[in-house]
Amino acid sequence: MNLTRVSEFQLMGFSGDPGLQPVFFGLFLSMYLISVVGNLLIILTISSDYHLHTPMYFFLYNLSLADICFISTTVPKMIMNIKTHSRTISYMGCLTQMSLFIIFVCMDNMLLTVMAYDRFVAICHPLHYTVIMNHHLCVFLVLVSFALSVFESQIHNLIVLQISCFKDLEIANFFCNPSELLNLACTYKFSHTILIYIIGVILGIFPVLGIIFSYCKIISSISNISTSNGRKKAFSTCGSHLSVVCLFYGTALGEYFGSAVSQSPRNNVVASFIYTVVTPMLNPFIYSLRNRDISRILKKLQRMMVKSLIVLHPSWTNV
Repeated sequence: MNLTRVSEFQLMGFSGDPGLQPVFFGLFLSMYLISVVGNLLIILTISSDYHLHTPMYFFLYNLSLADICFISTTVPKMIMNIKTHSRTISYMGCLTQMSLFIIFVCMDNMLLTVMAYDRFVAICHPLHYTVIMNHHLCVFLVLVSFALSVFESQIHNLIVLQISCFKDLEIANFFCNPSELLNLACTYKFSHTILIYIIGVILGIFPVLGIIFSYCKIISSISNISTSNGRKKAFSTCGSHLSVVCLFYGTALGEYFGSAVSQSPRNNVVASFIYTVVTPMLNPFIYSLRNRDISRILKKLQRMMVKSLIVLHPSWTNV
């Protein structure tokens, strides 16, 4: 029966087995805390050291902030539902979650593209880097990224608000996935499909092509460097970003093709979990382990914290 008046949806999540709920609760909570703390450490590290106030770390600062917001749109609701033994989410809550999810996943996409452009300028045009990547341009690029993300989110919201009835109230995921929510519509206008594909191409394909173009130019410039140490140093400046790009788009494509090939709800939920939870959690580790500047400042902050604790608790020196 088609449902015309909808007040809430059911988020099916991973499993309804009561025995597994404590496991899921602990898993989601621990991964959420690791992600938030890790990204906050990146933000604190960049803010605390003047030497990291450069365009590359300015974009990384905003990427970490976007990752915190990204994971916070889905996981806290899932944790609350597990704790309260409830699967429901209100209609407006579902639209809000979908809107915020699109905003921050697009922000990640745009910021990774901007960071690729930053690495392209730094390696291919090093003498003009400080002139091209000035503070005003960096702020402008972040603001444009946010504006485009909000624009895409509002397009999806307007389309969902025009849906007059739903075939079902059960969303086969742990959050209001936009594609799954649209699939529940009784009638789906062809014009809406065309509009979503156009927006997807503009805000999805073009950034990917921009990243590919940037790295083609970067690889070409690195190959022209005569010394092996010079090539290694040049590539190390973009190694962390390239790792995050591969992780982000690899999991995104895995979710997309996995849902297209397999109609199993369980497989789709696992793919969404990797994309929305694992990726934001691993980003801080990639940048802290592969970036010498971040590692150096983190160790410095750690030593400062240890010294502060010793001053407050002198007896700990004997432990």
